[in-house]
Amino acid sequence: MHFTKMHGAGNDYVYVDCFREPSPGKLPAGELSQLARAVSDRHTGIGADGLILIEPAEIADARMRMFNADGSEASMCGNGLRCIAKYLYDHNIARKDQLTIETGSRCVTVDVEVRDGRVKRARVDMGLPVLMSAEIPTTLPGDPPVATPLEVDGQAYPVTCVSMGNPHCVLFVEDVTDELVLGLGSRVENHVAFPARANVEFVRIVLPTEIVMRVWERGSGETKACGSGACAAVVAGVLGERLERNVVVHLPGGDLNVEWNPSGRVFLTGPAVEVFQGEWPR
Repeated sequence: MHFTKMHGAGNDYVYVDCFREPSPGKLPAGELSQLARAVSDRHTGIGADGLILIEPAEIADARMRMFNADGSEASMCGNGLRCIAKYLYDHNIARKDQLTIETGSRCVTVDVEVRDGRVKRARVDMGLPVLMSAEIPTTLPGDPPVATPLEVDGQAYPVTCVSMGNPHCVLFVEDVTDELVLGLGSRVENHVAFPARANVEFVRIVLPTEIVMRVWERGSGETKACGSGACAAVVAGVLGERLERNVVVHLPGGDLNVEWNPSGRVFLTGPAVEVFQGEWPR
């Protein structure tokens, strides 16, 4: 199986071009989950936050099908969408300045920034944030829950929950520490208040237009960046009257720009990088 390793701000995935190699997309879901776990392993595999298939689509330039490192299938990945757009453009599948990509939740448009004939950055229309608790989903009160206490191991943490096509739980903290991210992340992800689990963002506000963030991703653990998580953090900050609507998000893997514009739509801008290509034995 031919693959391409790509990353957006350090959020790395193994990508398979199912336009030219359709067989992986025809595997049963269980075998795809097993494949995702195998290629994602950073000791015995390629090493990645997950597996993404770039498939043909009837209503878009391509379809994204993504699996987390633990083999679970997910619906949305802002960093992955930028990388798919780069792949489509750079590999002459759809050489357009604006691309459409079908995801597990909806069809997304991506505008690419091209230099020297290759995509360097991309801007994703992440759509309208989902603010109804039942649709996020979470059992916490409020539509959405804003600074709502979440009890973990006897301690209450104020959290704000939104969905960007996948569920997010945002915690604003004074310092983003290993103790919080590595110690609390998994427990919040798997908390009974989140029936579909949750991505967990730990956010320190620098300025109303600038934040520092680390993410514990559902199904993958801590990642270098999370595009939908960056969007969720900005939405949460605006809802709590902590942030403005155009914010630079500093993540371990690099910076992302998030804009929640007056139309209600959220836009995510950041880099897309192809690292290398290779062959995975069948």
